[in-house]
Amino acid sequence: MKKTLQYLFEHKTLSKEKAKEVLVNISKGMFSDPEIASFTTVFLMRSITIPELLGFRDALMELCVPVNLKPFRVLDIVGTGGDGKNTFNISTLSCFIVAGTGQKVAKHGNYGASSISGSSNVMEKHGYRFSADNNKLLEEIDKTNICFMHAPLFHPALKVVGPIRKNLGIRTFFNMLGPMVNPASPEIQVIGVFNLEMARIYSYLLQQAEAKFTIIHSLDGYDEISLTGDTKVITNEGEKILTAEYLGKRMVSPQDIFGGNSADEAAKIFLKILKGEGTWAQNAVVMANAAIALFSTGNFPAYEHCYNLAVESLESGNAYNCFQQLIALQ
Repeated sequence: MKKTLQYLFEHKTLSKEKAKEVLVNISKGMFSDPEIASFTTVFLMRSITIPELLGFRDALMELCVPVNLKPFRVLDIVGTGGDGKNTFNISTLSCFIVAGTGQKVAKHGNYGASSISGSSNVMEKHGYRFSADNNKLLEEIDKTNICFMHAPLFHPALKVVGPIRKNLGIRTFFNMLGPMVNPASPEIQVIGVFNLEMARIYSYLLQQAEAKFTIIHSLDGYDEISLTGDTKVITNEGEKILTAEYLGKRMVSPQDIFGGNSADEAAKIFLKILKGEGTWAQNAVVMANAAIALFSTGNFPAYEHCYNLAVESLESGNAYNCFQQLIALQ
């Protein structure tokens, strides 16, 4: 690692093969915590290159515990995190709203590293038991339309670096990797990114794959549709900027989507919204993110129809029923 660090400190970049080798060795526990921390911080001082990102991704997927959810056509909504905005768990809530419409969802998530509460925190708080058992995941998605995959159970490197990331408490390239390494390889991906540079990188990478994708970035810095301003939306077909009024009927303020000061607070906010007891602003944000995911499936002719389906899922209790059924299976 010392030679690699010295190489990087000379403002050089890694080849795809070398990047893969380093992350495989991290997974094997070959480096100390200070060495890993030093390595990750290099990419805070400069942009990560596409070969580096591809190498890191290939390492994670090569070592990944495989998941086969066929014959289901699954979707995931996931953000890179690292936007520093401390919102409530918008992507996870949106996944349950989508599941409430009948669409199958394979949610990939982790504990919060640069945030107070990640998707794994909130699921664990409500009694979900993490598992890498393929049969358990298949049963969940069959009976409740959704399953949850806690990333460190499937990716050895993420388990090794988890405590280091939490101690650093800042965005690292692992934030960028998370949405790229869902072990179920979903056919439809909705990915929120923290800046436009990452949006461009993801667009380039996802164009090479077969999945349908939608990349979203709120222009004021959120890695999801925040409704606090306009949103850049990039798909297989191209890109556009959509207003908050179009996506969620109106704008909201940053304090409307605050996620709380602890994991316990975040879990309470999560359940309140899922039960249909959230504020108008909270509901609008999760419904907009769910609607863009439904629209990404290609099954519906208009975004407005997808938004109405999201409203129905939340207000009818279907989304909450999916959650209750999922927890009951634990």
